[in-house]
Amino acid sequence: MRMSVGIFGFWCGLAASAFAVAYDGVQILQVAGALQFPLDEILIYGTSLSIVVPFVLEMLAFHHLADGSKRFWTHAALVFTMLYAVFVTANYAVQLTTVIPAKIAGRLEAVRILEQTPHSLFWNFDALGYISMGLATLVAVPALGRESPEKWVRRSFLAHAAVTPLIAAVYFHPTYSNALLFLGFPWAITAPLFMLMLAMMLRRNAT
Repeated sequence: MRMSVGIFGFWCGLAASAFAVAYDGVQILQVAGALQFPLDEILIYGTSLSIVVPFVLEMLAFHHLADGSKRFWTHAALVFTMLYAVFVTANYAVQLTTVIPAKIAGRLEAVRILEQTPHSLFWNFDALGYISMGLATLVAVPALGRESPEKWVRRSFLAHAAVTPLIAAVYFHPTYSNALLFLGFPWAITAPLFMLMLAMMLRRNAT
């Protein structure tokens, strides 16, 4: 059972990391103006939504493979992971199934309150989701050892947690701009990295 959970968690983590990299690529293309509506929004929300399920399952596997007293910290991480999942899934599902079709049909005014724009309701949902992801990595740190090879997973979690205040600044600064977006660029590295590092640890621990 332990082996199957670890291998399952590995593949989920690999998928989550790959979708995070895909999101990074789409974000860069969108900022560069290489993508136009509706493709830009479909891809940005689609890749973001695709991270959710494999990441939740990766963190679930992490919790189930944790030993003894470490399980409090992995459980806490799983709670914050679920908060992330609820906030961002609610946002991306609404954007993909309601807002984008309304824009295409010329009916945006009817659903404008649901559109993700700076400091809107779903903008704040998105912010709370990614802050929750950062908190998940922070509270999971005590469950990770300080010796090799686990210390590298620990460091990747700490790095991602350290980026979280930058993400909060991007979302909650009174004036949003593409220049401000670059403040959160480290997320593009730390998110897929910690997911990949955890995936590799799960496979190693399972075997």
